[in-house]
Amino acid sequence: MDKRIHFFSQRDLIPRHVAPELLGIRGRQANEFAELAFPILPGIIIDSRLASRIDPREIKKDALAQLEKIAAIMGKRFGDPENPLFLKVVISPNLAVSTYPPLHNFGLVKSVLKGFVQWAGKDFVVREALFLIRGMLKIEERLRELEAKAGEREEIAAQLKVLEGALGMGEPSQGPGKKEESPAIKGSAEFYMDFYAKYLPPGFFEDAEAQLFAALTEISRMFQIDDRNDNDTALIISPMVYGNYGENSRSGVYFSRNPVSGEKVLWGSFYRGDFNAGDASGQPIGKIGAAYLGELQRIAWALEDKFREIRQIRFTIENGKLWLIEQRPAEQKSIQADIKLLLDLVKRKIISGAEAVKAVDPSRLNDILHPVIDPSSVKGFKRWRGGLAGAPGAAIGRAYFSTGALLEALRLAQQKGEDPRFILILESSFAEDVKAIEVSAGVLTVQGGYSAHASVVARQYGKVSLVAREMSIKGKRAFLPGGLSFKEGDSVTLNAPFYGQSQIFLGEARLIEPDPKESGLMDFIALSRGFIKTFQVRCNADTPRDAALGLSFGAGGIGLCRTEHMFFQAERINLFREMLFAANSRDRAAALAKLQVTQRNDFYQILKIMAGKEVTIRLLDSPLHEFMPHTEDEIRLFMDHLRNARGRAVSRGEVTAAIEALHEFNPMLGRRGCRVAVSYPEIYAMQIRAVFEAAYRLRAEKIDARPEIMVPIVMNASELKLIAYGKKIEGSSYPGVVDIEEELRARKKVKPLEYRIGAMIELPAAALGAGEIAKYGRFFSFGTNDLTQTTLGISRDDFTAFMPDYTRFDLFQGNPFSVLDPRVKELIVLAVERGRLTRPDLVCGLCGEHGANPEDTRFCVDAGLDYVSCSPYSVPIALLAAAQAELDRA
Repeated sequence: MDKRIHFFSQRDLIPRHVAPELLGIRGRQANEFAELAFPILPGIIIDSRLASRIDPREIKKDALAQLEKIAAIMGKRFGDPENPLFLKVVISPNLAVSTYPPLHNFGLVKSVLKGFVQWAGKDFVVREALFLIRGMLKIEERLRELEAKAGEREEIAAQLKVLEGALGMGEPSQGPGKKEESPAIKGSAEFYMDFYAKYLPPGFFEDAEAQLFAALTEISRMFQIDDRNDNDTALIISPMVYGNYGENSRSGVYFSRNPVSGEKVLWGSFYRGDFNAGDASGQPIGKIGAAYLGELQRIAWALEDKFREIRQIRFTIENGKLWLIEQRPAEQKSIQADIKLLLDLVKRKIISGAEAVKAVDPSRLNDILHPVIDPSSVKGFKRWRGGLAGAPGAAIGRAYFSTGALLEALRLAQQKGEDPRFILILESSFAEDVKAIEVSAGVLTVQGGYSAHASVVARQYGKVSLVAREMSIKGKRAFLPGGLSFKEGDSVTLNAPFYGQSQIFLGEARLIEPDPKESGLMDFIALSRGFIKTFQVRCNADTPRDAALGLSFGAGGIGLCRTEHMFFQAERINLFREMLFAANSRDRAAALAKLQVTQRNDFYQILKIMAGKEVTIRLLDSPLHEFMPHTEDEIRLFMDHLRNARGRAVSRGEVTAAIEALHEFNPMLGRRGCRVAVSYPEIYAMQIRAVFEAAYRLRAEKIDARPEIMVPIVMNASELKLIAYGKKIEGSSYPGVVDIEEELRARKKVKPLEYRIGAMIELPAAALGAGEIAKYGRFFSFGTNDLTQTTLGISRDDFTAFMPDYTRFDLFQGNPFSVLDPRVKELIVLAVERGRLTRPDLVCGLCGEHGANPEDTRFCVDAGLDYVSCSPYSVPIALLAAAQAELDRA
């Protein structure tokens, strides 16, 4: 026996001394499945040493001897006119991608047609004859191309196009050629054989053995002159089986588990009497019968254990005998299914926990944290494709074009028991729109980007945000390219996937809602956290709901509590405006006293939920103008509030003058953050008292409260020193955080509470001056949204207007508001180094939305930061990224 020809079957393995690369990728797989005792079809491998130089005279004796073994296993003989055995030839390169066609049904010659028809029917036999012809024409076409016979190649290509059209593999055609009459698709198999014989080797349909060896010779000749082959390709010859070969025959395709839910139950269909499953309606695989179901389960779950992933399997039952035809990775599967598989493999000790954690792309968790559209529900919907996903997920609801209109529609819907889902449509969002975003299903804006106001707020509240710069709004109607438009009250669906193109649908889709517990996400988070040693993932939370949600997802504390968001609630915003509108310190103090009660209650609830964990409370950061009314309705409501609060009417002119007095040309670099505190120290003093009142109350209740007070937009050490420790000047004093806490503690006559004061590093000047700033702060938190803006000199809200142009010319590598720019990273590393030279125990974290990007989370771990903080829904993503980073460093 030629040592370059190898036989394999369910019971026959190719000897281990045969080099695997000689078998090609498909040959190696066949041998691996034989090792698993799968019911694989037997076959012959002509290894790569021989495949490109086949001489039928040299291999015929050995090949026919091996075919006899195949015939004995299959119960059919090659060339038998009564019960013929057919063969397929699989080209097996060493690369995973093959450019060669599948070649089926060798042995299908004129002498066996009658017997084959009796088993499978005339129409089926005709189609199989055409598949054989197509495969060989592809080989002949490639040969003519390699031999530079352009005319012959074009003629064969024309015939192929016609043939593939007849088989439903291409465009429909009228017949096989222009010069001769076209045979109808209903013609006999013998007719087609005669018609196409002139393009194939002589006598191709006369004798089964001659046909096989003629085909092998042509394939080998193609290998010899094809530069792509490199003499590393093997050939596999194995039998064909059919799901319609007799009454007890079936075929099917199934997954090793449900590819959507991840439930460990076979999922797929089988077909009775149909070899081509795509042309038939199948039955659920679970109904195939116990005799076969058990074996299909054994195959599927053994493949899962071997490959550690969900597999798609094709099988055929011919005359009662089950054969595994093909198996490959499942291409369409959910992250939930992958997670459930990995948890199952860990539980059964097939893989380690570390292997499971490293097997998942953290960004894929977005698909399990947010609703997704049921694709079948949007068939026929008008749609627009495009836009930028600011907060991923899918949302449906009626469109409203202002915060006031949406809130009024919500009130009426709740009164009438109607659908309370709404989509907020705006040019851009402001502080007063937070309350509408919070209660909406999603927000669609014209302006902005991933780090813009609407997107950040939407991610915070678990809502969907989509930015469509191509959209125009005229009154209460929106217009999109391609003729799609909708008016106020129309139902729309937003689809903002983390991967893929965003879409807007006119109409109401069906949503598939996430279930973190049922999906296995919570168990996977717990597994991931076990590999994180000292690094923390905290959450951004401004409400008790956000704090509880972040904690449920595994947050190790709160890294950013944006206190300005607490004032945007409908019942508080006018109270804050009243404070800003105050003409004297007495009126301002009265308004602040009311605000202090609400702040204290907020901090109490948040600190209680996060008992034993740090809660970083950022003092007021937003420019004051953001709190003032922007629309006529808001101005009118504010005037009513002032009249009720002061007992006298206020003119519109007075309100307008107050708004104009707070106007700034560049408010993001104007009076905001600690600069507000310098001008209006009573605002920060109120917030600081509220923090410590809540913390001392909790301590009295035996609850471990750990507040951290963060000062935003710090430019230099003097600012932080002033706000932290206060200052006395010219007979007056500025009370700092320490002064306020000491005064409160003395009044309560209690022992000191452990707390930290720190700086938010958002400016290059602060990063460069980190060594001095660290003298007065025990922690740094890098606000990378603003640090990116001030380092690169670009606006996060306007960047998307010119980003496509910059991308086209490769002027930016990605979106710097999604992935940290190298120069921003350099500033962070420098600030950490300088800060810790001054204060070795300095705690450093990142609280911008970059913290939810796995690449940036890994950077923070490698750079020696102590934590990242992101929206509650992004905590699992950051946890997984941090676990993977720590595992890679181990």
